[in-house]
Amino acid sequence: MSKEKVVMITGASKGLGRELAFAFARQGAKLAICARGEEKLKEVQHELEKTGAEVVALAADVSDPRDVERFVSITESAYGRVDVLINNASVFGKGPCLLLDYTHEEFQEVMRVNTMNPLLMTKRVLPGMLSRKTGSIINLTSEAGKTGFAEWGAYGISKFAVEGMTQTWADELEDTGVRINMVDPGEMDTEMHNKAVPQCDYELADPSDAVDVFLYLASDQSSGVNGRRFEAQNFSSDEEVI
Repeated sequence: MSKEKVVMITGASKGLGRELAFAFARQGAKLAICARGEEKLKEVQHELEKTGAEVVALAADVSDPRDVERFVSITESAYGRVDVLINNASVFGKGPCLLLDYTHEEFQEVMRVNTMNPLLMTKRVLPGMLSRKTGSIINLTSEAGKTGFAEWGAYGISKFAVEGMTQTWADELEDTGVRINMVDPGEMDTEMHNKAVPQCDYELADPSDAVDVFLYLASDQSSGVNGRRFEAQNFSSDEEVI
C-alpha cells in the first residue's frame, strides 16, 4: 500500500478493527479511527502514536448521522481527504436467539445499526472520492451474510443487507474510479464471536490473520477490483502487498 494514504476504520477499539489499525500504521498510513467506547479507543490511539503513527481518534456512533458528519469532517480537516474507508463497526444484538424470540425493538435496533453504519459513512466520504476519481471502500460481512444460520438472527440478516448494499453501490460506482468490496473475515477469537457462540469448542483464527486482504483492497494493486466478496482466510494475491 502506498504510504501516506488516509485510512478510516470504524469500530477500531478492539478485535479486527484494532488489528487493522495497527496493520495500516505499519504500512505508513494516516489513520482516522472511531468506536462508541472512548476509553478503549483512546488506549488504542496512544498505542498507535507510540509507534509513530498519525492518528485521529473520535468516540462516535456511526449509525448516527451527526456523529458521522463530525467524524468525517474532523478527518478531512486534519488530512484533507479520505482514501480508504473500512466499515467494520457492527453489533451482534442478543446472544444466540431464535427469530421467534426477538422483540420488535431488539430486531429493529440490530438492523438499524448494522445497515446505517456503512450507508451513512459511505454516503459521507463518497463525494470527495468521486471528485478525485479514486478511493476504496471495504464493508465487513460474514458467512452468516450469505447463509442463514439458526440463532444468528438479526445479525445474520443485517449482513445479508450489507452484501446487497455493497453490490448496489458497486454497480452505481462502476467506471468512477471508486471501488467498493466486501470481506468475510471468518470466525475469529473476538468478543462478538464469544457472544454469538458462547461455548465454542473449536479453534478460532486470530484477528491479525485477516488483515492481508484489507491491505490489498486498500492498495493501488486492487484499482480494478469492484463489487467482489473476499474470504480473508482463503485470500491469496499473486502480487505482494506493499
